[in-house]
Amino acid sequence: MNNYETLYVLKPTLTDEEIAANIAKIEEILVREGAEILATNKMGMRRLAYPVEKNERGVYTIVYFKAKGTVIAELERNLKFNEEVIKYLTVKYTKKKEVAQFEKLVNAASVVKEEAPKAEEAPVATEETTETATETTEA
Repeated sequence: MNNYETLYVLKPTLTDEEIAANIAKIEEILVREGAEILATNKMGMRRLAYPVEKNERGVYTIVYFKAKGTVIAELERNLKFNEEVIKYLTVKYTKKKEVAQFEKLVNAASVVKEEAPKAEEAPVATEETTETATETTEA
């Protein structure tokens, strides 16, 4: 099995739920075809180098996986027919130096996924902090 990285850009007009559904659909295609997904790096909204289909921005996602070469044709066929995907690129890592760099990228993507803050951990304003704020504004 070979090491692959697929970068794809989704339309910027999608909601968070639609983005998550598209990412899940693409990962499901890979798993169904027998690929082993190593990491997914959701890079978020970024500016494109040039307009694509009248879009100045796009939602970038990278999937790192191991698969047979036949999986790529099916993956790219599905990406081509998905109207929400405006660009995609698949890179194959074969040489020793390339594979070493691939493993570093996978590890970095895994660390980013683990460090992502959860919405539940956000600090919540308590009555004490709001009282202090009103006292300082009145003085």
